[in-house]
Amino acid sequence: MLANASTSVNMYFMTATLPLAEPRCCVLEAPLDEQQAELLAHQLKSLADPVRLRLVSIVATAPTGNVCACNLPEAVGKSQPTVSHHLTQLVNAGLLEREQRGKWAWFKLAPGRLGAIRAALGEGAEHQHVGKPAVLFVCSHNAGRSQMAAGFMRTVAGDRIDVFSAGSAPDDQLNPMAVEAMRERGIDITIAAPQHWTDEKARAADVIVTMGCDDEYPIYPGTRRLDWELRDPAGQGIEEVREVRDEIEQLVIGLVDELTPSCCA
Repeated sequence: MLANASTSVNMYFMTATLPLAEPRCCVLEAPLDEQQAELLAHQLKSLADPVRLRLVSIVATAPTGNVCACNLPEAVGKSQPTVSHHLTQLVNAGLLEREQRGKWAWFKLAPGRLGAIRAALGEGAEHQHVGKPAVLFVCSHNAGRSQMAAGFMRTVAGDRIDVFSAGSAPDDQLNPMAVEAMRERGIDITIAAPQHWTDEKARAADVIVTMGCDDEYPIYPGTRRLDWELRDPAGQGIEEVREVRDEIEQLVIGLVDELTPSCCA
C-alpha cells in the first residue's frame, strides 16, 4: 500500500481538468525496432501451435494462477514428454514461468507478457473502436470489499470500464462501516445493493476479481481471474475498515492503469 493513499484519490479528479504536458501513446511505439520485432516473432512462433495455445489457455484461466505439469497431459490429450517439450518452448519464449515443487514442475503466466504482445500488435491504438473491458468483483456477501472495489473503480475509471459486483450469499444491506469509510473518500456506494452472483454476469466479464473469500467459482476460458487477499471488514470498527479500504483503493488504481492507461482516456 502506498503511504499517502488520499493523494491518489485527489488525483482522479485533478487529471480530468489538467492538460497533459507531454501526451504519449499507450501502445508500443511504432515502428518496432529490430530487437523488439525479433522477440515478438519468437513469441508468436512459440504460440503458433494448437497444443501450446491450449496449454497457455489452461494456465491463464487457472483459479490459482499456477498449474502442475502432472495435470496437463490428460487436459490436452498428449503424452507427458510431448507436453514437457511444449512447456519448455513456452518457457524459453518468456511466455510461461516454471517453478519446481518436489517431483513436479508448476507453471504460471509470465507477468504482463500476453498483454505486451497485444499492445505490440496495436490493440487499443484505435481506442474508440475497442470494446470496454468489464470487471466483476465478487465476495460472499457483496456488502463490503466487493462494493468498495466497485465504487473505487467507477470513480477512477469513469466510463472506460464496465463495473459490476456480486456475491454468492448477498446480505440484505451494505456494511455500514464500508459505506462510511467510502463516504470519507467522497464516494457513495449506496447507489448499489448486494446482488447475487450469476453465471451470466461472470461470462460477461473480462476480469473476475475475488476478494479473499473461500467461495469457489467456475473457470471461464478467456476470462482473467485475480484474487485479492483482503481481510473481511464485516463486524470490524471504522479504523480496520479504513485499512481495508485503502488497500482496495491501491489495487483498483493498479488494475485500472493496466486495463485502460490514463493517457488513453
